Amino acid sequence: MAARSVRRATAATVTGALALATAACSNPGSTAGGSGGPKDSAVVGIAYEPETLSPLLGYGKDGNSKIFDGLLAFDGDMRLEPALARALPKVSADGLTYTYTLRDGVTFSDGVPFTAKDVVFTYRTILDPKTNNASRTELDALRGVRAVGDDTVVFTLKYPYAPFAERTVQAIAPRHAAAGKDVNTGAFTTKPIGTGPYVLTGWSKGEKLTFKANPTYWDGAPAVKRLTMAIVKDDDVRATRLRAGDLDGAVLPPNLAAGFHGDPARKTYTAKTYDYRTVTLPTHHPVTGDTAVRRALDVAVDRGAMVDKILEGAGKPAYGPVPTDSPWFAKGTERRHDLDGARTILDEAGWTPGPDGVRVRNGVRAAFPLWYLSGDKLRQDHALAYASDAKKAGIDITTQAGTWEVIEPRMKTDAVLAGGGSPGDPDFDQYLLLKSSLAGDGFNNMARYDNKSVDRALEDGRRTNDVTQRRAAYDTVQRELVKNPGYTFLTHIDHLYVVNDAWDGLGTQTEPHDHGLASGPWWNVEAWKPKGAGK
Repeated sequence: MAARSVRRATAATVTGALALATAACSNPGSTAGGSGGPKDSAVVGIAYEPETLSPLLGYGKDGNSKIFDGLLAFDGDMRLEPALARALPKVSADGLTYTYTLRDGVTFSDGVPFTAKDVVFTYRTILDPKTNNASRTELDALRGVRAVGDDTVVFTLKYPYAPFAERTVQAIAPRHAAAGKDVNTGAFTTKPIGTGPYVLTGWSKGEKLTFKANPTYWDGAPAVKRLTMAIVKDDDVRATRLRAGDLDGAVLPPNLAAGFHGDPARKTYTAKTYDYRTVTLPTHHPVTGDTAVRRALDVAVDRGAMVDKILEGAGKPAYGPVPTDSPWFAKGTERRHDLDGARTILDEAGWTPGPDGVRVRNGVRAAFPLWYLSGDKLRQDHALAYASDAKKAGIDITTQAGTWEVIEPRMKTDAVLAGGGSPGDPDFDQYLLLKSSLAGDGFNNMARYDNKSVDRALEDGRRTNDVTQRRAAYDTVQRELVKNPGYTFLTHIDHLYVVNDAWDGLGTQTEPHDHGLASGPWWNVEAWKPKGAGK
């Protein structure tokens, strides 16, 4: 797989996260370019739009931000490699000190030199409680960061945190442009300046982001001089625009990607992912908060049928946030489809069938709404299949479509067909999803799951470098989710991308849930070359 030209490292493989905070977006307008444009430009269709372009608020926290760089980056095989740092960090024997030496001669796109002060400013601002960064707990281990001259940065930790180096793919913001301004609402959130391969030239909310190549990029000016990310939330519209030549590439669900098979002008790329679909089962609802209902739904659902019929084989059953082929997956936590078992669980818990077949206990019907994102066919199909399986067990689920603006205020009590997942360290997958202290914190712990054994295991897993102890902690989390599943995990989904066959150097990384600016074959668009170039 292609990777940036000079970012080679000989260190051992360290797999990491790659995700963007995302939000709902509206239908886009037209974009210039498309398949008829010159080979030095590209227009790609993405499903999600970032809420902000400021690294201080979460953008670029997991790499591939296009506008910015981190101290480190991930290559095509998800190995850590130097970016703004000259080499991988020097780590003290106790695992509490990480020292980075910075690359010489790097400037921000406005010509101001990059120094250690920018790194210190970025991390200290993120950790400031006044900064609205929902991912701050990912840096919980960080005690402090300081500059030693202009070219050295030293991080000190409160406790050994095994994946800390992976956290330093965090995009770095310029102190001179962002300091002294309102970090949460200032101009930098939509008009950023970075050291990355591209410079933002425009952002039409809900429609598109446009970029131009950074001619002074430290790793060499990109051959793709103009890049447009068209925000198209509707899967069918995205496929139509690709077929019409309005887009050069797009992420598509399996059934729509299949329509391009055999097209000699386009290639399909499949990315392995940690992306799951799950149903939140809110603790604060009389039905979904009942452990028996949760356990019954967990075995009533036919995950295999979802993989075969909805994903057309492009995925696998999900029993938790950790994929079954991950080395961190707890063997034995797979749940087989068992409708009779689901009925028995409900019978024993006192949920008895009513005249209409829907179960009742103490005057409460086993019924609840399930929301999914408008225009997202995969979520819709998962929601309908889940409701159908639940009905066979006597649970009545009403599916409803809406935007995130409609759904978010209802998340405390209403179920949601949600998505998530981050490659690499199990802390990335599970802490924000399950920690009880994060319940109600935006899209963290959407189900408001509250399990003290899980809370302890999550803390144990992130506070040691000992692999055996960490494995035991995350095994505990996964086994507790069998006993009390606050979510019904359905499938892990492969991402499919269809792209015009006009460039060399395309490939995919192991991807997170989000398939936006940082994912897909355009994760390394700065390394693409027009076909036939140099021949």
